[in-house]
Amino acid sequence: MAPSNFTHGLMGVNLQMDNVTTYSLWLSIITVCLAVVVSRLVQGAVSKIRHLFNLRSDPVQQSYWARNGTVIWPWLKKNLIYAPLIRKRHNRNITLARLDMGIIPSRFHTTLLTLYILSNVAYCCFINYKSCNKAAIFAELRGRTGHLAFVNMMPLMIFAGRNNALIPLLRVSFDTFNIFHRWISRLVVLESLAHTFAWMAGKNYADKMMGEQDGMARALRGNSFLIWGLVSLAAMVIIFVQASSAIRHMAYETFLHLHQILAFFAFLGAAIHGHKGDLPLTNYVYVTIGLWFLERFIRWSKIIYRNFSLTSSTRVTVEALPEACRVTYELQRPWELRPGCHVYAHFPTLTWSLSSHPFSIAWYDTRPTPYKTLEDEKLPSTTQDLGLPLPSRTTTSITLIMSKKAGMTAKLHAKALASPSGIINIPGYVEGPYGGLESLHSYGTVLLFAGGVGITHQLSHVRDLLQTYNDSTSAIRKIVLIWSVRTQDAFDWVHPWMTEIFQMPHRRQVLKVLLFVTKPRHAGDVVSRSTQVQ
Repeated sequence: MAPSNFTHGLMGVNLQMDNVTTYSLWLSIITVCLAVVVSRLVQGAVSKIRHLFNLRSDPVQQSYWARNGTVIWPWLKKNLIYAPLIRKRHNRNITLARLDMGIIPSRFHTTLLTLYILSNVAYCCFINYKSCNKAAIFAELRGRTGHLAFVNMMPLMIFAGRNNALIPLLRVSFDTFNIFHRWISRLVVLESLAHTFAWMAGKNYADKMMGEQDGMARALRGNSFLIWGLVSLAAMVIIFVQASSAIRHMAYETFLHLHQILAFFAFLGAAIHGHKGDLPLTNYVYVTIGLWFLERFIRWSKIIYRNFSLTSSTRVTVEALPEACRVTYELQRPWELRPGCHVYAHFPTLTWSLSSHPFSIAWYDTRPTPYKTLEDEKLPSTTQDLGLPLPSRTTTSITLIMSKKAGMTAKLHAKALASPSGIINIPGYVEGPYGGLESLHSYGTVLLFAGGVGITHQLSHVRDLLQTYNDSTSAIRKIVLIWSVRTQDAFDWVHPWMTEIFQMPHRRQVLKVLLFVTKPRHAGDVVSRSTQVQ
């Protein structure tokens, strides 16, 4: 058969083996997910038993749970699951010529990623090298790499979403899924490049055998199938370069929106490329695009529902603090908040785009909302309405601490500081809540560590554990909060909430706070006369 027949269409493509690779990839993903589900069920059962056993136990009885019943699980956690890839530090950044090139995954994440990437490489190499027609080998490689790129687009899109259904199901954080999203996206780009190079090599070989010149240029001219494939590839390559950590951190908002636009054209080009060529897995790309729009629809539906009503919207109050801002949102509808949650804050008047920034919820309150005057309220229309009790009304407010950095937080701090009172009201809304997947109620002793503004994540846990201790619904007997700050100015960030925590019942016998000031102005500033706060 003429070599030119293998440069287009599905001639020479091993569809049967391509389908096997599809099933193998999805089987590997599903197997890992099922293993995580089983481990979470076991952990949940152990946590429930520990919770019930320790509710009425004293510290001596609780010491039973401090001893490991097996050496296997502690060894796995120490050497694989929680271990950094190298040395002793987690989330170490890769630097090249003083440029931040990204974060090294943990040992467990690296193991999963390595196995997944090597499996893709093996599938690409598993082709029929014994074919007497060299063009057929290029065609099979072209089909295999393009096929795998289409298959990997779906988990790539699923792992990128904040509303990923696997997050609550597997109890795995969005940050972990984001790591897999980045590495699978790199894999898709490399497979797309290999797909293109295989086509170019096959086309070049066929042209030589047929004695043709400029065959590649003629093939591209007016061929929408190839042109849209190149559009998708060009968008992917730009994303590959633009998403590097060094460029991403220089101008994150610009990166984010350019990234989304390029991703849209990458998927669009791939969809048209597959449709024009009647390729088998084009439906995968359609589903991927559908998932992208669905995730966006869910996000904006939540934002609109939770921040806007027919008569008003979320009220935002910003208070300037030393090197930070205290931002309070008075929400339109009640939220169900868990300790350790975070939200994404939007300030349309501060940034030129619809960008959002993640912040931990430092404090939240739910209080009754007073009724309006009779002129504003709807009067009862029937005699039965006169005897009905008034429906309960509550207002939820959440407060964030935004440390002053560059960009949006610096603008917000400067704007609040310029006000005579240091307090301003600006338009804004929040998206969330996210996170808060873990419960600490089954533990007798809890150690909480925080550095700087990271105290916001731990405050909700301290408050929740003290409340559940007073309600006798948790096993907590001792809480130790360790907070390291540069200067004592950071104490002003959380002063009202720490005051409220210190006034809670049984605080003295349960909570101990250890403060470390690394750069005090005076030696006397770090001297404490309390045994519970040192």
